[in-house]
Amino acid sequence: MTVQQALSLARDRDLDLVEVAPNSVPPVCRLLDYGKFRYLQSTKEREMRKTQKSNTLREVRFRPRIGKHDIEAKERLVRKLLDEGSKVKVSVMFRGREMDHQEIAVRLLRQVHDELKDDAKLEQTPSLEGRFMSIILAPDKGAASKAAKSAPINIEPESESQHAETQDT
Repeated sequence: MTVQQALSLARDRDLDLVEVAPNSVPPVCRLLDYGKFRYLQSTKEREMRKTQKSNTLREVRFRPRIGKHDIEAKERLVRKLLDEGSKVKVSVMFRGREMDHQEIAVRLLRQVHDELKDDAKLEQTPSLEGRFMSIILAPDKGAASKAAKSAPINIEPESESQHAETQDT
């Protein structure tokens, strides 16, 4: 069909002639209401953005002289962020003379990574950026499903004899 015939057909039906595939040979055109077409495209695009999962990078900061309990609390926070699907940047912030003892930060980052090895994979090894030494942990897709399958679920309630023994001691 020639372009003139297509244009006259579009005018007769009160529609627009829209070129769909300009790079194909011959170019492909469609008769449609262009305003409605653009509206439908924008609604599809909006829906795609809603369902799209953004890959966010969250940061958890440590200090070189951090207590054991504080490390455990921050590890729980990192685990929670990883379970939500975010990547986590674990940073150790130095002040003053602490910069001379970077091995403490490396040891701390290694300890955090070893603790979270089942839930995360190391995406970036320790690197020094100004006053911060950091690693990036990404959620490990396979670890979550493996843990859910292999974890035994104890449904049976505690027996009374066991309960009595624990009260006596």
